[in-house]
Amino acid sequence: MSTRGRQAEAARNDLRLLRAAHEVFTTQGFDAPVSAIAKAAGVGMGSLYRRYRTKEELLQRLCVIAMERGAEAAEAGLAEPDPWEGLASYLRACVGFRAGALAPVAGTIEVTDEMWRTARRGTELADRLIARARAAGVLRGDVTTLDISLLIEQFSRPAPGGEHPHAKQRLLTIALDGLRAPGATELPGDPPGLEWYEGRWGSPP
Repeated sequence: MSTRGRQAEAARNDLRLLRAAHEVFTTQGFDAPVSAIAKAAGVGMGSLYRRYRTKEELLQRLCVIAMERGAEAAEAGLAEPDPWEGLASYLRACVGFRAGALAPVAGTIEVTDEMWRTARRGTELADRLIARARAAGVLRGDVTTLDISLLIEQFSRPAPGGEHPHAKQRLLTIALDGLRAPGATELPGDPPGLEWYEGRWGSPP
């Protein structure tokens, strides 16, 4: 096999591993053995360990990918001319690929510089998206970026007994209506702050 062919095969194996790892971890729990991931991906343990020396490295890579996809969804939302539709499409996209499914590993793995950088880029883009919707008068004024992030986390959790084909979309539609200005009920308490949110993962550099 040529060098290019081996590189292509390695890339395919890596993609299969990452997809399998996300599915195994988010459905079986983060204590699931890496052997289950290799089996689900259809690759040998040697292939897995050549790419990811530890389970932590694999989880770190999955977190970066999830945050990158979230940032891409925010950029797509900002490209939408309508501020409300931009925000709604961002939420739908993040819920669709379960952007917050890895949140339970917060505090259990080391946060790399790449993770911090990617998270902050995603937060900055989401801030812009939400500020635009608020300025347009379509998002209730007491909703923060972290409220939206935590909402995405809630929708990213696996449903016991499997997903109903329409349940999540119905609930997301209800949630989106609840985000619309002006808001019928005042939100209780102070909103969560960035220090608390990032503190779940560790001390930022």
